[in-house]
Amino acid sequence: MSRIPLPILAEREYVGNPTGHRVMTVMIKYSIMSTFAFANSSEKVPGNGTLPAEFIIKASPGTDVWSKPPSTERFNAPILYQSVPLNSFKRARVAFNAFWKDKYDQGGLILVLNSANGPRRWVKTGIELTHGRPHLSTVTKDRFADWSLQPVPSGGGAATLEIVRESDDSLWIYLVEGVQKNPLREVTWFFEEQDVQDLWVGLYAAKPSNEGQDLVVNFGHFIIDTV
Repeated sequence: MSRIPLPILAEREYVGNPTGHRVMTVMIKYSIMSTFAFANSSEKVPGNGTLPAEFIIKASPGTDVWSKPPSTERFNAPILYQSVPLNSFKRARVAFNAFWKDKYDQGGLILVLNSANGPRRWVKTGIELTHGRPHLSTVTKDRFADWSLQPVPSGGGAATLEIVRESDDSLWIYLVEGVQKNPLREVTWFFEEQDVQDLWVGLYAAKPSNEGQDLVVNFGHFIIDTV
């Protein structure tokens, strides 16, 4: 099975030059690696000290990140993450795609708040196969999870998503198309948590269905920015 090409991530910045004119340059940014780890997976972390520009995460059937009253709590999907202090997080961005085949096949970005003495809270945003086709999917979990869906603009199985801490301390999720960022969701409570042990910033793949083969999600040009 061939892999869908990932888009090249480009950030346009205006910089000064000796003539006094502002010149637009195109910069490609890659994540700066400290220590990444896998949760819920025995796979080795891709690369050798630094994540490669492109890599995969595989999810076996029966894996999910989900919470629903009265008692459903599932957190067994593979997550490739870097642990950072909550107050240092600025943004995360990734391009990704997959051959989404079975109901609820999903993958994308995830932020996990691990509390010292309380329940785990998280935000995930990506693509999920539901209602017969891939959708942009965002789920936030405070006490329990909620879920929002939007069509994938291209109608296909690829997207570039970005999660940003804005100046008012809201968490915003954007769909990135070229140099344009389209807002998808605001999460107002994320940075108000007081009892946070650490923050996982990462990528995930999940296959809630117990049927079918492993889901393989292709990721590229993963960026984590901190302050």
